[in-house]
Amino acid sequence: MIFERIKTLGMAHNAYLLASKGKGILIDPRRDVEEYVQLARSKGVKIEYILNTHRQEDFVLGSNQLKKLTDAKLVGGDHKLFEHCDIYLKNNEEFEIGEIKIKALHTPGHTPESMTYAVYIKDAKDCWGVFTGDALFIGEAGRTDLPDKNKTAENAELLYESIHKKILPLGPQTLLYPAHGSGSVCGGNIAENDHSTLGLEFAYNPAFTLSKEKFVEQKVHERLPHPPYFSLMEEVNLKGGIPLESSIDSIKILTPEEFSEKSNEGIIIDTRLPEAFAGAHIPKSFSIWLDGLSVFGGWVAKKDTPIYLVLENKTDLDMAYKHLTRIGMDNIKGVLTENFEKWRNAGLPIESSGIISAKKLNEQLDQFQVVDVREVNEYEDEGHIPGSLNCYVGNLVEFIKSNKIKKPIVVTCSVGHRASLGVSILLREGQNNVSNFLGGMTAWKKLGNPTKKGDSEKSFYYVMEHESFQNIGLQMQ
Repeated sequence: MIFERIKTLGMAHNAYLLASKGKGILIDPRRDVEEYVQLARSKGVKIEYILNTHRQEDFVLGSNQLKKLTDAKLVGGDHKLFEHCDIYLKNNEEFEIGEIKIKALHTPGHTPESMTYAVYIKDAKDCWGVFTGDALFIGEAGRTDLPDKNKTAENAELLYESIHKKILPLGPQTLLYPAHGSGSVCGGNIAENDHSTLGLEFAYNPAFTLSKEKFVEQKVHERLPHPPYFSLMEEVNLKGGIPLESSIDSIKILTPEEFSEKSNEGIIIDTRLPEAFAGAHIPKSFSIWLDGLSVFGGWVAKKDTPIYLVLENKTDLDMAYKHLTRIGMDNIKGVLTENFEKWRNAGLPIESSGIISAKKLNEQLDQFQVVDVREVNEYEDEGHIPGSLNCYVGNLVEFIKSNKIKKPIVVTCSVGHRASLGVSILLREGQNNVSNFLGGMTAWKKLGNPTKKGDSEKSFYYVMEHESFQNIGLQMQ
């Protein structure tokens, strides 16, 4: 048997190649499928089946494209949402390839159509491994708010039943292979491990250690951000994904003058580090670090938005292109490179933002209003700077329009990357006296500065849920 995990950094996505006697199965491919084809070829494997565990919310599926290149059959569950497949498997239905038997298990809760695939090797009684999609992660279970935010608790009950009645009985020896790892937006506190078994998960995963009631409470408390590009992913993935119609070769490297003229047609995303952005950047540009494009590119751009990139080096273009196109943002029109020097030397407009250290912020805290742009759970559960307000970075436009903050604003997150995006958004909204707290809560805690937990009423999430975007009522003088 051949088994390979193919990881996609940035999205924390896992695809898998499983093969026996030269016949292969590819589970949950992303949009750019060439790596899978090359891997299978290097192993002497013909991909005959493409398994989808569920519609993916955070990247464009490569199922249709891989089928086109390999003539493989698309396999999914017997659910009305899986309209694009060639083979539809009912719960407990099985099929074989080489000396491998695959058993399909319907495991709703994360999404209605979610499927899990248990793998058995010929003549072995016990299950070898299980591909759980986003139903069960290492150290966590999938989020349950995606199908309907108002049915988060109901879906959590479904997911708990799916995990306990369908997955757990496979046995403690079963190797666990989820579709995402640590850092994914499809789950909360996913462990950083790449390897686990159901036996290990049973000992520490909240899906097993909590009662059903407590598990549901945890999922309701989770309150993870819902990026706007998720809707696009649902639309295209329920049809098996869309192929790439353009290539990286079509993206033009522009002179500063060309970039200045053409970028007015769309948005500018500056992928340099927060320190570089704070020192000098093009006015109205968004600050999104390179690996953050796979998530936050879909917060600031829509499918047809013309995108112009500021890159640290020409070599960054390949990764920037992959990150954006994997979430359906294909309209990359031009690039400015060479460490920003050419723009600076051309005498074109430059804007800067402030920075502040942990020591200085602690000494002068009463002079600033701190805005914490982490997720509400991070703000409440991990601790925050006393007196700070919380608004997830993706909701800052609504937040600043509904708050009259008169003090200079300091934006913080864990270390400074999300805060840099926050600073760029606030600058675009006309907030000129804004600084990035470089080092963020990591540096704050390292110096032993005071933190506070709770304060959900100081979170813009609370306002959106309870007060219909009215003012938080904490107007700083």
